[in-house]
Amino acid sequence: MSLSSLAAVLAPLAGRRVAVAMSGGVDSSVVAALAAEAGCEVVGVTLQLYDNGAAAARPGACCAGADIRDARAVADRLGIVHYVIDMEARFRAAVIDAFVDSYARGQTPVPCVECNKTVKFTDLLELAQELGCEALLTGHYVQRLDGPDGPELHRGADPAKDQSYFLWTTTKAQLAYLRFPLGGLTKPQVRAEATRFSLSVAAKPDSQDICFVGGGDYAGIVEKLRPELATPGDIVDSAGRIIGRHNGIHRFTVGQRRGLDIGGAPEPLYVIAIDAAANRVVAGPRAALAVAAARVEDVNALGELDGPLMVKVRSLAAPAAGHWQDDAIVFETPLLGVAPGQAAVAYRGSRVIAGATIAATTPALASVF
Repeated sequence: MSLSSLAAVLAPLAGRRVAVAMSGGVDSSVVAALAAEAGCEVVGVTLQLYDNGAAAARPGACCAGADIRDARAVADRLGIVHYVIDMEARFRAAVIDAFVDSYARGQTPVPCVECNKTVKFTDLLELAQELGCEALLTGHYVQRLDGPDGPELHRGADPAKDQSYFLWTTTKAQLAYLRFPLGGLTKPQVRAEATRFSLSVAAKPDSQDICFVGGGDYAGIVEKLRPELATPGDIVDSAGRIIGRHNGIHRFTVGQRRGLDIGGAPEPLYVIAIDAAANRVVAGPRAALAVAAARVEDVNALGELDGPLMVKVRSLAAPAAGHWQDDAIVFETPLLGVAPGQAAVAYRGSRVIAGATIAATTPALASVF
């Protein structure tokens, strides 16, 4: 991994007007600094996405009050134009409400995917075009590489920071306009660049939680917006026998063990399904988590789906061998803890070939349901 990878991204943009999505963190701030150094006319754009009251003071948050101030300070340091755009209503409808609705359906959402799909790579991209910019640059750790049929989306060079799982909804048209200068770098290299530019955010911690969820309390957010979801219900086994009680299906996700209040079980039990219509959590042994295939929807194909693929079904999961078959992904070896609502992202080598939302799963053990 080398800083020389930056030249291929930024050199063609020298002398051109570009927009940089500035969240107030170190990554996007370094992108703005590098673009300005490369001779681009940089327009910094920061989106205010949610209430900047309590969120502004919470360490690890983003896109709220303190981060807006940090982004503005970096823009002032670099001498670039900086806009703050109020997108709170749009973010609430496209990301937060969708997040809550997904839990109401018994699914496990990935809000960062929805944010990239709607607010960032649709609304912000259109705004950048309206401002006369020839490209939108972000601080994501992914690579945009030229292929025989145009730009391709690839994993970031640093496996520890790769964010390609969250960008599977990026279309070919969007990819033609987007640039990711940090895709070939490691986080320490980026922080070193922030120090070189004397940016005030050089040592700022990375955001850890979902940005609008304070302290990781996603259940509190769900209950605040949909209090009826906190209705207690039954925990049942795969035969439908009641074996316990729960205090809201939104507190559970497939593969979870913690929080199952079940006594006397002969072996550890896990959540193997959530029946939202009946307000029930289905629990079973670890072997019952094994999934042979996943039916998917909202497919975004960036390459040819034929042939063997490596598929990630969670952001931190290792890719597993599989292949695309009609509207499903069939796994070579059964996987554990595949949850409806999560994304399935298929790779060939480092390239993102396609992504989709997991709609349902096929148990590897036919006797489970």
